[in-house]
Amino acid sequence: MIIVVEGISAAGKTTWCQKHAPTYMLPETGSMKGAPDRDADPQAAADFWVTQNSCRWDKALKLERSLGVAVCDTDPLKLHYVWSLWQIGVASEQTWQFELTAMRDAFRERRIGFADRYLVKMLDEATARQQRENDPTRTRRNFELHLRLQASLVAWYAAIEAVMPGSVIWEHPTDGLLGLSGQSESAGRHDLGSFDAAVTLLSVTRP
Repeated sequence: MIIVVEGISAAGKTTWCQKHAPTYMLPETGSMKGAPDRDADPQAAADFWVTQNSCRWDKALKLERSLGVAVCDTDPLKLHYVWSLWQIGVASEQTWQFELTAMRDAFRERRIGFADRYLVKMLDEATARQQRENDPTRTRRNFELHLRLQASLVAWYAAIEAVMPGSVIWEHPTDGLLGLSGQSESAGRHDLGSFDAAVTLLSVTRP
């Protein structure tokens, strides 16, 4: 079973993973040196990030085969990020289309797929700021941007839930993996129809 833990910066993703699933945890990649600039070369950036995300998916599969469960701190299929950047005007539609095409190809080739469960936590702005202040070990230099991305992040996973009912849980459960690990793995990890349906739904319900 592959479980994804999501939410904006300061939502408590890493803290939850470290507390409830340290053995099964796949850490977040974060920013990477040498990544192509999305504005200057959207095709190179799309290829770069799809390759990185596919590598994370492969690591999740290996964890799952070894331990039965993999818990990903953020989604290996991180297409929601560039889509959300486009929604708020930080990325261009062209950038989104390049990454969508590259990710769809990887999905079709089964190099990446849907997780079995998504744990998505929403935060009001005051709580997010308080949680950031309570964790001085992290700089969170993109925090303000993440606040702006939350509505789009929620819309993304609402679309996933619409095409794959029961896959999204709108919280980080306080009882950890209890009630999750016994659930069967999704039969639609590489269902291109579901992928296309979610993207189509998003194009209709843009925030």
